[in-house]
Amino acid sequence: MNTVTDRATLTGRATTAIREVLAGGPRGPRSLLLFAGPAVIASIAYMDPGNFATNIQAGAGFGYALLWVVLAANLVAMLLQALSAKLGIVTGRNLAELCREQFSRPAVYTMWGVSEVAAMATDLAEFLGGAIALALLCKLPLIAGMAITATVTYAILLFEKNGFRPMEIVIGALVGVISLCYLAEMFIAPVAWPEVARHTIVPSMPGGGALILAAGIVGATVMPHAIYLHSGLTQDRIAIGNARERRMLIRFSNLEVIVALSIAGLVNMAMVIMASAAFHTGHKDITEISTAYQTLTPLLGAGAATLFLVSLLSSGISSSVVGTMAGQMIMQGFIGLRIPVWLRRLVTMAPAFVVVALGVNATQALIVSQVVLSFALPVPMVALVRFTRRRDIMGEFANGPMTDLAAIAATVLILLLNGVLLLQTFGVALPGFSG
Repeated sequence: MNTVTDRATLTGRATTAIREVLAGGPRGPRSLLLFAGPAVIASIAYMDPGNFATNIQAGAGFGYALLWVVLAANLVAMLLQALSAKLGIVTGRNLAELCREQFSRPAVYTMWGVSEVAAMATDLAEFLGGAIALALLCKLPLIAGMAITATVTYAILLFEKNGFRPMEIVIGALVGVISLCYLAEMFIAPVAWPEVARHTIVPSMPGGGALILAAGIVGATVMPHAIYLHSGLTQDRIAIGNARERRMLIRFSNLEVIVALSIAGLVNMAMVIMASAAFHTGHKDITEISTAYQTLTPLLGAGAATLFLVSLLSSGISSSVVGTMAGQMIMQGFIGLRIPVWLRRLVTMAPAFVVVALGVNATQALIVSQVVLSFALPVPMVALVRFTRRRDIMGEFANGPMTDLAAIAATVLILLLNGVLLLQTFGVALPGFSG
C-alpha cells in the first residue's frame, strides 16, 4: 500500500528516523528535533491575537506587575497540553473521539455543538487579528486584509495533504517569526530588567482592576481547541510497538511541551514587557491593537511598530490555520464527519466577515468571542482530566496521584476564573474585583 509514510517524502523520512530512535537507535540533539511538531502547533493557541490584546492591556495599565501571572498561566498550560498529548499517544484516539465513545449520544451532540461554536469564536479573534495587522501594515481596508488573510490561510492548509512534517515546519517557521520580532522589540524598548525579574518571581496585585485582568490572563490561557488538537496530533503520528516505546514517546512529548510552551510563555511575557516599557508611563489607557500600533511609532520608532504588526500577522495567520485544523478534528471526532478543508475554512471564518460587514467594533467582537470560549472551556478540560486519570482507558499511563491533584486543581482554578470573567462581563459585582 503506497502511503505517505511509504514514499520518500519529508514525512516519510521523519517517520523512519523516529522509528529508528524508538527502536534504540542513536540519540542526540537531532533526534529531539524529530519528535518536535505537535506541541509547536498547539503552542500557537498561546500566542494568538487574543493574547496580544490582553498582554498589551496588562503592560500598559499595570506595568510589569502581572508578569508572574503570565508565568503561572503558562505552567498550567504546560500541564494540560502534556496530558492531552499523552492521551493521544496512549489511546491512539483524540479527545473528541473518546468523548463519542464514552458519553451518551445526546451528550455527544451537545458537546460537539458547544465545541463548534467555540471553534468559530476562536477563529473570529485569530482571523480578525491577522486581518487588522495586514490592513495596518499595507494600508488596506479591513475587508481586503481579511480576504488576503483567508487566501494565505487556505494555501497553508493545503500543506497538510503532504503529511504532518511540512505543516509542522510551516507553523514552526511562523512561531520563529513571532519570537524573533519580540526578541528584537526587547532591544528597542527601554526595559527596566531588574523590575522585570522581580515581578516575574514576586506576586503582586495593584488593585481590583489588576485582579480582573489577572483573571483574564489565566482564565483565557487554555483554549478549548488546543486541548482537542494536541491529542489528535499525537494519536497517529507514529506507530508504537510496545509499552517501552510508548513511554519513550511520552518523555519526548513532555520535553517538547516544556520547550514549545516556554517559548510561547516568553513571547507573552515579552508582549507585557514591551507594552509596559512603551505605554505604562503616559499611555495607560491603551487597550486596542490598532491604537497600540499607532502609538508605538512616535514612542519607539517605525521599526518597533512594524515588528509589532509582523508578529501579529504571523500570529493571526498561523493561529487561524491551527484553528481550522482543530475544527476539522472536532467534527470528525464527535460525529465522524470530515468535510473539505475549503468548506471548513469558509464556515469558521464566516462570522468574522459578518462582524466587519455589519460595522461591529472589532475589539468588542474579540471580547464577545472570549465570553463564548469561557462557556465552552469546561467541556474539553473536564473530559481530559477525567479520561487521563482512568486506568481502564490509560492503563499503566493513568495520572499518578500528584499529577492527578495538580490537574484537578488547575482545572478548578481556570473554571473559577472563567466564571469570574463571565460574571464581570454581565455586570455582576464581586467583592475585591471592582476596578
